[in-house]
Amino acid sequence: MDQNAKKIMDQIEESSHISVDEIYNIAHSIQHEDLTDEATVRSLVRRLSRLAGRPISAGKEDEIVRSIINNEIPSSMEALQRFFGN
Repeated sequence: MDQNAKKIMDQIEESSHISVDEIYNIAHSIQHEDLTDEATVRSLVRRLSRLAGRPISAGKEDEIVRSIINNEIPSSMEALQRFFGN
């Protein structure tokens, strides 16, 4: 892993409280999933919320799911943090 990727993973791990290994496991488990399917995405969002120990409101879950399905995910760490309300 190059230094930039490591830095990003460290930031995600620190802010989400999800280990890099768990992130890779989740990424591996969903690589063939349909991320335009609402049930699949909603399950993933709930799984990540549980892993992070950070419950999210139904409204925020709906917003995240809608954004993923519509491919409207923020592309920078700052934008992601604003999106998730951190």
